[in-house]
Amino acid sequence: MLITAPCVVSLTWRLRDAQGELIDELAEPVEFFYGGEDLLAKVEEALLDQETGFAADLHLEPEHAFGEYDPSLVFFEARQIFPPNVEPGMQFDGPPEGAVTPDMPREAVYTVTEVYPEHVVLDGNHPLAGIALRLDLQVRDVREATEEEIEAGSVGAPVLQVLGGTPPDTPLH
Repeated sequence: MLITAPCVVSLTWRLRDAQGELIDELAEPVEFFYGGEDLLAKVEEALLDQETGFAADLHLEPEHAFGEYDPSLVFFEARQIFPPNVEPGMQFDGPPEGAVTPDMPREAVYTVTEVYPEHVVLDGNHPLAGIALRLDLQVRDVREATEEEIEAGSVGAPVLQVLGGTPPDTPLH
């Protein structure tokens, strides 16, 4: 079966930064909805009209992956609004309860980058923002999407759009 929208593709991959450092690896196939929000546009472009067995080594500049790093998405919030065990790497979906900084985007996932006695630094950028990536992928299977998948536009949580909201040490599936 050729990869065309809508369908479901099973992929394995190795994701590295521009220096070759491994960021993530899917050794076992994971399904993604093709034609929705599960995959980055450049990945879908490479997969179009391919089939099981197709392999590619893609170079993704930040603008084709998770965007440029935006320093305006870094915020300082009072330490007392966080739990006592707050530590770097923790994430909050939207501004934490009690945040007072105006204009913190509500839809961002914030990563704690530093903890000080009086304040905590939150970064609303995707952990891979500003990074050029190398994605070695292989198509393991292609199948028709179910009606539910077509309606949802996803097999599950968006991933390569995730490859959107997960920290670098978290598997991206």
